[in-house]
Amino acid sequence: MNIHPMQDQLRRPIHDLRISVTDRCNFRCTYCMPKEVFGDDYAFLPARELLSFGEITRLARLFVSLGVSKIRLTGGEPLMRPGLPELVAGLGAIPGVTDMGLTTNGVLLGGQAGPLYAAGLRRLNFSLDALDPELFGRMNGRGFRPGLILKHIDQAVAAGFEVKVNMVVQKDVNESEILPMAAYFKQRNIMLRFIEFMDAGNDNGWSYDKVVIKAEILERLQARYTLKPLEQHYSGEVAQRYSYLGSPAEVGFITSVSESFCAACSRARLSSDGKFYTCLFASEGFDLKKLLRSGADDASLLAAIRKVWEQRADRYSDERTEETRRRKAKIGMSYIGG
Repeated sequence: MNIHPMQDQLRRPIHDLRISVTDRCNFRCTYCMPKEVFGDDYAFLPARELLSFGEITRLARLFVSLGVSKIRLTGGEPLMRPGLPELVAGLGAIPGVTDMGLTTNGVLLGGQAGPLYAAGLRRLNFSLDALDPELFGRMNGRGFRPGLILKHIDQAVAAGFEVKVNMVVQKDVNESEILPMAAYFKQRNIMLRFIEFMDAGNDNGWSYDKVVIKAEILERLQARYTLKPLEQHYSGEVAQRYSYLGSPAEVGFITSVSESFCAACSRARLSSDGKFYTCLFASEGFDLKKLLRSGADDASLLAAIRKVWEQRADRYSDERTEETRRRKAKIGMSYIGG
């Protein structure tokens, strides 16, 4: 496939495509899909409104022709979408895709790990915010305990997946879990990444008072461990990585609040109903599904994608203030993918 890289208004290329395959989730995490908003009667998208696997693969192929090389499957909870190995196989067969991962809460992984690996998936990111069963149950809003997820993490490692664990840290909620989580995953040589609590979406009651910044987390870790900063794997890498002295394990930080990485952002997002977003904090997206289902050819779709990206000037985290946060309506994180 001929690659025709494109750049936005700030000369940022497109390298990464995050594809939400469903807006449904079996968790009701307080910072993403609080049960007060997403109750048992919440109307999720009907199946006919979701992009089919064929439509997703067609669009992904076009994005790759414009510079994308990395794909990540998200949700909602992506493992709630039936038949996911079929999609993985189709995406992996696209020339130019060099990396593909999936982000999951891990509850449903058990019987799906083998088929996903056989289909070509090699990287899994698990979302886990605490080891304490009571605390984690409250945070996920459904009473799920971490034991099953930890079991599935071990199974994923044994199956050959590259595994990372993401922990969203909130002040006065799960700060006490920073060191236990670090010790647990250091012992298993699994990379743990601490994510600053972000104002994604409109449902999480975000304020700076709830943010635990990287410097504070790092200070806690350095009271127990000697950490050494590592070089980036590639330009635009989101996580700042550190290694533990005397251990092959690594720990990372995603610093959307305290140290914005907008300047190097190369990520595009495709929602489960076919809208193209150029920022996690976007207010609206471009409806590619409408074009697809109206019979648009590849040239028309490519032109639309290129136009949206080349007009992109998003740098929300650079410009964020309490006032902009209050004034700006954003797409829900569960809908657009994290």
